[in-house]
Amino acid sequence: MIDKERLKILTESAKYDVSCSSSGSARKNNGGVGNASYGGICHSFTQDGRCISLLKILMSNKCSYDCLYCVNRYSNDIPRASATPDEICELTMEFYKRNYIEGLFLSSAVEGSPDRTMELMLETVIKLRKVYGFYGYIHLKGIPGADKILLDRAGSYVDRMSYNIELPSEKSLKLLAPQKSKKSILVPMANTAEEYIIARKEKNHRFLPAGQTTQMIIGASPETDGQIIRLTEGLYDKFQLKRVYYSSYVPTNSKTALLPQDPVGLLREHRLYQADWLLRFYGFKAEELIDKDENLDPTVDPKCSWALKNIHLFPVEVNTASPEMLLRVPGIGFKSASKIVAARRYAKLDFCDLIKMRVALKRAVHFITCDGKFGGQEKPTAIKNLIALSERADTFEQMSMFSNGEISFSVLGGEL
Repeated sequence: MIDKERLKILTESAKYDVSCSSSGSARKNNGGVGNASYGGICHSFTQDGRCISLLKILMSNKCSYDCLYCVNRYSNDIPRASATPDEICELTMEFYKRNYIEGLFLSSAVEGSPDRTMELMLETVIKLRKVYGFYGYIHLKGIPGADKILLDRAGSYVDRMSYNIELPSEKSLKLLAPQKSKKSILVPMANTAEEYIIARKEKNHRFLPAGQTTQMIIGASPETDGQIIRLTEGLYDKFQLKRVYYSSYVPTNSKTALLPQDPVGLLREHRLYQADWLLRFYGFKAEELIDKDENLDPTVDPKCSWALKNIHLFPVEVNTASPEMLLRVPGIGFKSASKIVAARRYAKLDFCDLIKMRVALKRAVHFITCDGKFGGQEKPTAIKNLIALSERADTFEQMSMFSNGEISFSVLGGEL
């Protein structure tokens, strides 16, 4: 069994990777332990969207690379540790049986070579499935540069894989992570997308039932929100990604003029997640969400910002507006839009009905009429000020498995 000191090192080293949300797996239990249901495992999120129900751990933080933004770079003076496949398997099983976790997120620094690192990770997930009989959720971080055979084989044993694109441009990647390349990241992403499509056509649900994801670090390099959103849109279109995750840059003992010396903060990350949601579910395009200065408005969410820029389209009448237009109204989401469309078939709706449907009227009231009645502000400046004031500023921090030197397994419920 892995000792407490190595466990602390390997879990703390893994916390900077946020792309570990679990959902969409249909892996069935065939007589072993655990179950990754179709709707995802029983997971909890911190308020800034980080999943904390998985055992999130590195196999090793002894990295051969020297990426300036990474806490595990070989030039950084930090404690180092590694774990064997059996130690990871035993730890996962013990934590699962004690109801500490519902699944595993396994990543690793590149120790030695990409192939050797990937071989150890592959050995771990094969043992978990075949020797330890674990059928719970497994998210594996693919190692860019590893052999395609290893990566494809891993996809048959895990629920989700991810290859971190890390930085939004090739120029920044060359500057801050010279041992990595755009090709080494995008090629395995493309190969995995191709294998995923083939598997679905052949009705092979064992290959990555929860698909693949990626992560970008925000604020370590000078790219605008516009560049990031356009890249995100392209990644969804080309690589069948389930999610793009954003991680605000946090200084990691790197004394260099190439990186900010202060944390970027979570507001920009939060706005990017909101824009990402609009891309994936609301039919928005990247160009619709970006201001003239190529950035998202920090004072209001992207949907409100778009509505204020297109105020000539509003107000819309909730009793007659198309479902597509209802979804463009700030404060009306998919559930409330569906309720509105269903209910207005039988009676005209008023503002009281919208409150019962949990429409966020503080936002929506400025963009709608109910049976011809309007109750909001008309001037965009006044609307923006009211919406900005209604947004509550919270302070978040990355959660740790350890608190004051002791293992802590408490979790916070709720979703972003």
